[in-house]
Amino acid sequence: MKVIDITTTLANGTTRVLLRSPLHGLVSNRVTLITVCGRKTGRLYTTPVDYVRDGDTITVVSRSHRTWWRNLRGGARVTVRVEGKDLKGVAEVVADDREAVAKALLALHPRYSA
Repeated sequence: MKVIDITTTLANGTTRVLLRSPLHGLVSNRVTLITVCGRKTGRLYTTPVDYVRDGDTITVVSRSHRTWWRNLRGGARVTVRVEGKDLKGVAEVVADDREAVAKALLALHPRYSA
């Protein structure tokens, strides 16, 4: 296992614990847990991800080299933990929608909008 993999595993585990705790407010305005069922394995995967909320729409941002998001192709039932509450919905990949991706990234990182 590479050092980066170990670091990511530890950081993700710590973030999962934090977002499920009463201290979730420290990060839950920008980081959520998304739970999705694996297409091939049927196993549930829970991953901390950055997100932007606009009304009832939650846009999650992930790097393309990650693999979990591929389970969302074609639409998938998900649970997201937002501000201490579990919300259920259907997710889909919009990687080809550059405008939606840019809007979400700018909302997460407004200092780049100049």
